[in-house]
Amino acid sequence: MKIHEYQAKALLSEFGIPVPKGGVANTSAEAKKIAAELGSKAAIKAQVYAGGRGKAGGIKVADNPEETAKLAGQMLGTRLVTHQTTPEGVPVSKVLVEKAVSVQRELYLSIIVDNASRMPVMMASEAGGMDIEEVARVSPQKIIKVYIDPSAGFQAFQGRKLAYGMSLSPAQVRPATSLMTNLYQLFQAKDCSLAEINPLVVTTDGELLALDAKLNFDDSALFRHKDMEQLHDLEQEDPLEVKANELGVKNYIKMDGNIGCMVNGAGLAMAVMDLINQAGGRPANFLDIGTVNDVNRVANAFKIFITDPNVKAILVNIFGGMARVDIIAQGIVEAHKQMDVRLPLVVRLAGTNVDEGKRILAKSGIKFIEAIDFYDAARKAVEVAKGGKSWAS
Repeated sequence: MKIHEYQAKALLSEFGIPVPKGGVANTSAEAKKIAAELGSKAAIKAQVYAGGRGKAGGIKVADNPEETAKLAGQMLGTRLVTHQTTPEGVPVSKVLVEKAVSVQRELYLSIIVDNASRMPVMMASEAGGMDIEEVARVSPQKIIKVYIDPSAGFQAFQGRKLAYGMSLSPAQVRPATSLMTNLYQLFQAKDCSLAEINPLVVTTDGELLALDAKLNFDDSALFRHKDMEQLHDLEQEDPLEVKANELGVKNYIKMDGNIGCMVNGAGLAMAVMDLINQAGGRPANFLDIGTVNDVNRVANAFKIFITDPNVKAILVNIFGGMARVDIIAQGIVEAHKQMDVRLPLVVRLAGTNVDEGKRILAKSGIKFIEAIDFYDAARKAVEVAKGGKSWAS
């Protein structure tokens, strides 16, 4: 789960990490008032769930409160398009107004969970303000990592290693180590999946300041953090993903293709998406229906497909293990009872109770195209999505 920058900075401040003074505004008048209270140049930052705001015009600096109001008014109510958004962009309904900072250097600092070592890893770089992926590609030696044993916690010697690796002065090493310790405490206390400060700046006064921040939370741990869950801004999410979540279809991600995919298992889902591309088509979504023995969840997945105007065909690829094929088949039948499903349907079924599943579909009278394997299913779905074959014949 993501939250906005202003919310992330409030959490950083709560854990003793210095951030610029400022406030969030929903109107240009509120932005002007905040700028007047700051009494200096102000940075106006669009609050969206996307990076690359600066290059897209989502971050601007004003010399006075009047200009702050003008720039905030130009952002609010628009949609910001960055390299991390869809072509439609994301809505800007809030701006963060902060005291402009005189920056000497820009650094990078983050914590993620390293799946290979099964430990949090803190990464630091003297090349802040850039995409860390680009730094890793061009200058990997500029990224320093330390792995944190959760039983021991973040250690001071690790902080010194990172601080010197960022070429901080001896006087800045102790406050930098303290800041890193606090960031790890926040990461652990809130079950974050990502805690990133980019840039972490050294001001012209020699102080360390979190100029921008991003916090993501482990969805599986949100039951422990109801207060964090309330911070989530659904307006920033794709409406179909929000609807899928409300319907209990949890592992759904909207994509830009036209073939709706319902698959059980993340690996199988990715393989199906690859085969659709190989067959010349584009998947409209990622959807891992999971170990589902719930007729309604299958029917709800169909509700998402017919709501998506881009979907021109549905591909169901099930390899039943703990999930029973006959239940999946009942879900498909239930979906056709509940709604007018006119989209071409390609079905490939295998695994537990497959004979019963096929019997249920055959008896239902639903029109569908049966596939014998992965690639056959992908090829047939691409064909009917393009209208190259009359699927109803």
